[in-house]
Amino acid sequence: MNIAIIGAGAGIGLESVKQALKKGHIVTALSTNTDQIPNHPNLIKINGSAISPIDLKNAIKGSDAVLITVGTKNKKATTLFSDIANTLTKAVDELDFSSPVLVITGFGAGESKNYLNFFMRTVISLFLKDQYINKTLMEEIITKSSIKWEIIRPGMLTDADAGSNYKIISELKKGMKVGKISRADAANYLITEAENPVRLYQYVTLTN
Repeated sequence: MNIAIIGAGAGIGLESVKQALKKGHIVTALSTNTDQIPNHPNLIKINGSAISPIDLKNAIKGSDAVLITVGTKNKKATTLFSDIANTLTKAVDELDFSSPVLVITGFGAGESKNYLNFFMRTVISLFLKDQYINKTLMEEIITKSSIKWEIIRPGMLTDADAGSNYKIISELKKGMKVGKISRADAANYLITEAENPVRLYQYVTLTN
């Protein structure tokens, strides 16, 4: 299948590119820096921006699934995530695009903020507050649009190798335990779900 990966240059996006290619898929990878993405016969690189309507439409058109995996190291207030959401909703409408769009945000965005443990609540409050405010806005824009969406909220990301026993939680519950998950495991979920989407229009939590 054809998979478009937006934010493919690092983190979950780069892991998703590698895993998708390994499974024989054709991948279109959009990133502001594609230098770290290994060349492959089934790979199309687009060096561009997810908030550029032209770049985004070029990346997603004709794809069977889209993975939104954009992140930022900027700890200051940002509109990156909501800007991507707005660009995406317009692109989907203009292309009459109906394939699934799987969107990575993070546990702590939206209603999940009410289920954070003390440690993660403190980390987000001190270092990532503005990011998560904007990720929440991203979720709101996408879920109110015509996009065939799924919101994926990983716990604290690590660089550990992929495992096979991570947890997929489809509802928020009092006392739920959400800890770390590797970027490789998050990518594994994205590719598996892209191949066979069974949780569309759901908010999914990933944790070890």
